[in-house]
Amino acid sequence: MAGVPPGSASIDSIAFTPEEEIQAYRTMLLIRRFEEKAGQLYALEAIHGLCPLSIGQEGAIVGLMMAARDTDPVITSYRTHGVLLARGVEPRRVMAELLGREAGVSRGKGGSVRMFDPEHRFYGGHGFAGLNVPVGAGLAFASRYRGDDAVTLCFYGDGAAARGRVFEAYRFAADRKLPIVFVVDNNTANPGAGIVLGPVPSAIAESGTPFALPGEQVDGIDVRRARAAARRAIARARNGEGPTLLEMLTYRYRGHGGMPARRGGAEARIEDADPVSKARARILASGVLAERDIKALEKEVRDEVTAAKMTAQAEPAPSPGELLSSVEA
Repeated sequence: MAGVPPGSASIDSIAFTPEEEIQAYRTMLLIRRFEEKAGQLYALEAIHGLCPLSIGQEGAIVGLMMAARDTDPVITSYRTHGVLLARGVEPRRVMAELLGREAGVSRGKGGSVRMFDPEHRFYGGHGFAGLNVPVGAGLAFASRYRGDDAVTLCFYGDGAAARGRVFEAYRFAADRKLPIVFVVDNNTANPGAGIVLGPVPSAIAESGTPFALPGEQVDGIDVRRARAAARRAIARARNGEGPTLLEMLTYRYRGHGGMPARRGGAEARIEDADPVSKARARILASGVLAERDIKALEKEVRDEVTAAKMTAQAEPAPSPGELLSSVEA
């Protein structure tokens, strides 16, 4: 999902063409169905270790990837599956990694939180909060050094946004006007609280101010607004104007271990915070697809995820020799 899509009036426009509406919905739905399947397998203990899911954050992920080029490096913290799928990695390879199979993107050795796929310019998958942010700044520094016109997209959560290593990366990137976009997924509905829609009181978007790093708070539930904000930030970085911090307001449905999060008082408005259902309703209301056509698309995605699971389960585990390759003590 690459490039600045045609058909939009300006870089600030949130308008989607009919083709973009379908593309965005299909990719978000693929992430949703894949993550649901992964959650089922994790509950059955077919997936070991941690399995952090990004259910509810599909709009922010897909919007960012629609604005990026295939050659733009991407790095995440420990929610990796959705970004990989939006980047175009085959679902069977992501599922094989989750199941510890040699056909996985990291040959079955990375698991959920340490996936790595340089073929798709994806550089992790990092298990410690905020650890990927200085590495992302390093990727952007390498792009500037090579002059390859690439912009790094660096994803991490609101829990990591106040880490010292993150602020050091902000200072380094801002001082050198590095081509990077820092993307904070702000899970606005904390345990025990209701869903918060629209702008929220938060200092995250302004946290780069001491380093002259501009920030923007974005409705991450609306994939169109996510793409528009990403296009502005990426264009700024690619033009040599330096980094931007995007605070994506989202509502994540699952907790850190992949199990449903406990949200007191949130259930009554849960549909309002679902990027997938909102995109579906918009497609039907605009007449882009009829009900029967959208149901056919949904069956196609469901079958694709089922096939990915079946194929991945049939793959062998890593051989003893492979287990020790590319591993550092």
